[in-house]
Amino acid sequence: MAARSTTRKRTATRKKSTGRKKAVTRKKTTTRKKSTRKKATSTRKKAASTRKKTGARKKATTRKKSTGRKKSASKRKYSRAASENVREEMHEFKRGKLRSGPGGKGGKVKSRKQAIAIGLSEARASGKKVPKRKGGRKKKS
Repeated sequence: MAARSTTRKRTATRKKSTGRKKAVTRKKTTTRKKSTRKKATSTRKKAASTRKKTGARKKATTRKKSTGRKKSASKRKYSRAASENVREEMHEFKRGKLRSGPGGKGGKVKSRKQAIAIGLSEARASGKKVPKRKGGRKKKS
């Protein structure tokens, strides 16, 4: 029987933990700096009281809503013939045949904007109704 007593486990002497750890709380030591700026609330109240008070607001006049299309009061900026020139140049550009430079001896045109610009400049050269250039490179005469 003496052998049995030596192999016993000692579970009764240990304390069972609850699984919770004690939370350690620290006190924050940071302090805010006090602002040296004066409060503007008192000056705002003064400014509001010095303004002139107006009577009732006037109602905004209501306009009639336009139905669909704009009326043709203004003229065309570009003539139909000029838009036809641009259409032709865009057609060539889409097929990959449009080239820049005098006589089409430059490189291939790769952007839509450049294709449109070529069409408009050709229309200008042939005397069609196209607005003047806004800026950029000036054309040599």
